[in-house]
Amino acid sequence: MELNQISNHCFMIKGNVNIGYAVKNGAGLLIDTGLDKSSAKKIIKLLKQHNLPLDYCIVTHGHVDHYGGAAFLQREKEITLYASKLESAIIQNPILEPIYLWNGAWPIKELRNKFLEGEAAEVSEVLMEGAQEIGPFTLQVLSLPGHSYAQLGILMDNILFAADAYFGVQILKKHKVPFIVDANATIDSLEMINKLSCHGSVPGHGDFETEFHQTVQENIRCHKEIKAYLLSEIKASNNGISMDALLQMMFSHYALTPANIGSWLLYRTSFTAYISALIEEGGITISIDYNKLWLKCV
Repeated sequence: MELNQISNHCFMIKGNVNIGYAVKNGAGLLIDTGLDKSSAKKIIKLLKQHNLPLDYCIVTHGHVDHYGGAAFLQREKEITLYASKLESAIIQNPILEPIYLWNGAWPIKELRNKFLEGEAAEVSEVLMEGAQEIGPFTLQVLSLPGHSYAQLGILMDNILFAADAYFGVQILKKHKVPFIVDANATIDSLEMINKLSCHGSVPGHGDFETEFHQTVQENIRCHKEIKAYLLSEIKASNNGISMDALLQMMFSHYALTPANIGSWLLYRTSFTAYISALIEEGGITISIDYNKLWLKCV
C-alpha cells in the first residue's frame, strides 16, 4: 500500500483496491477498508507511520473488497462506520451476497469464502445523498448505483472518490464484462460523473486521474457495446434464443474464462443486468418456452 496526497486534505491509499483518506483538524476519515483483516492492519500501520489519525469510515458499497476490513478497524480503532441504507444490510449480513448470487437459495460452501462473504461490521450511521458533515469534514454524497444497488460516491476537497462506478482502462480491458447489477443505472451514473468538474477522481480500481473523463467515456462505451452485442444476437435468432444459450455465447464472444463458480456467477449477474435493461426498454420480450427462459425481439 502507498499513501499519496492528491489535495490539501485528501489522500489515496493505492493498492489492489484504492482506499480514500482525508485528514482535517486532527481527525481522520477513511473511504473503504480493503478486503479483510490483513488489509485493515496495513491501513493502520500506514497511517501510524505518517502519524495520521483514524476516526471515521465511509463504505461506498457492500462488496467485500470494500468493506471486508471494517470489522477489524471497529475493534482496533473504534471508528464510526457510515454507508447507504441498502448497502448497510449487506455489510451487516454478508451472507446476502452469496445468497443473491445463488438465485436466492442458501449458498453452497464454495461461495462462502472471503472474496464473497466478509466479516460482518456494524454500520453506525446511514448516509443519504446530498451535502453531509462528518466531524470536521464537509462532503457531497453522490448516488452512483449500477455496480451495486446503492453505491455511494464521495466528493470532498474537489476530489471524487468514485468507488466502482467506473474502472481504470486496463482493469476494464482485463475483465471485459465488468460486474454490474443494473445496466442502465450504471450508464446513468457514468454519465453523471462525466459531467462533473473537479480536480481529479479516484476509481475503486485504477489510477487517480485529473483528466478522468476519457476513462469514464471508455466505461460508457464498454457497457453500451455489451448491450448492443446481446441485442444483436437476439435479433439474429429468428425464433428467439434461450437465456442459457445467449449467456454461453457471451462467454465465448468475450473469451471469458472464470476460474471458479463464484466468478462464473458474477459474470452471469452482469449478463442478467444487461438483459433486464433490454427487456425494460421494450426491445425484447421474455417468456417460458421448452421449460426455459426465452428471449425474442419485439
